[in-house]
Amino acid sequence: MVVAVKKLKPEGFQGHKEWLTEVTYLGQLHHPNLVKLIGYCLDGENRLLVYEFMPKGSLENHLFRRGAQPLSWEIRIKVAIGAAKGLRFLHDAESPVIYRDFKASNILLDLEFNSKLSDFGLAKAGPTGDRTHVSTQVMGTQGYAAPEYVATGRLSSKSDVYSFGVVLLELLSGRRAVDKSKIGIEQNLVEWAKPYLGDKRKLFRIMDTKLEGQYPKKGAYTCASLALQCLSPEAKVRPRMSEVLAALEQLSAPKNASKTSQAEQKTATNALSRTQVRSHPSPSGRTPGGASPLLPRRSPLHSSS
Repeated sequence: MVVAVKKLKPEGFQGHKEWLTEVTYLGQLHHPNLVKLIGYCLDGENRLLVYEFMPKGSLENHLFRRGAQPLSWEIRIKVAIGAAKGLRFLHDAESPVIYRDFKASNILLDLEFNSKLSDFGLAKAGPTGDRTHVSTQVMGTQGYAAPEYVATGRLSSKSDVYSFGVVLLELLSGRRAVDKSKIGIEQNLVEWAKPYLGDKRKLFRIMDTKLEGQYPKKGAYTCASLALQCLSPEAKVRPRMSEVLAALEQLSAPKNASKTSQAEQKTATNALSRTQVRSHPSPSGRTPGGASPLLPRRSPLHSSS
């Protein structure tokens, strides 16, 4: 049996806390789109995690590593669907979980390019009852974190939805969320790409050139529009992951889909449209005062570059 072993760097209390969080969540949560935790070890300062081996590595490597074989449009949508299934499972669990560090490097792929979420060190229990968010220290990766979370520490499942929108942009464009090698606005993928996402005639300007134009124009626009909704500055108008998943699954449906499938697509589209006007109760609970700075490490917020 081939396994992957992860050795955590000794970073004092925070390192142990993330290790314990990962053991706790992956020990309790089981889903085809979550990486399997096979075992763990704690010996003095050494902390190990043993996972199932994912032979295709991370999505990050396939998208950005020099010399990597370009991913086809179909595989990109397949990866997005698998990741969306993982997030939906977490958000819709009996005790909801917010992943908090959704990014390309945490999406692992098996031989068939089925995707699984890994690295649950920053996962957080979601709000319960009438609460719309939990207040916590800002942690995650620069470029992926939702703006309201960075500014106030208010964390909700919609924070994960924003991060998913960023990864959708990476899949569309083949560019990193943050790329310091670029100039000006192009360093930030969201800021650079947003003006093109809602324009069918200009969308080609941000599409990954490695696709060589081999993608359905209508499907690309649908995906771009979905990313734009996920990236809404207002958390309350972002779609739920169940709605995002429904829309993505329609992109992978056969062209000769039945009338039933077409009806499902209409239902998914209507559901996404309703997110623009869905009302939410006012956020409750205290939040940290002042805006939280973007720091270079994951504790509390780190750069992926």
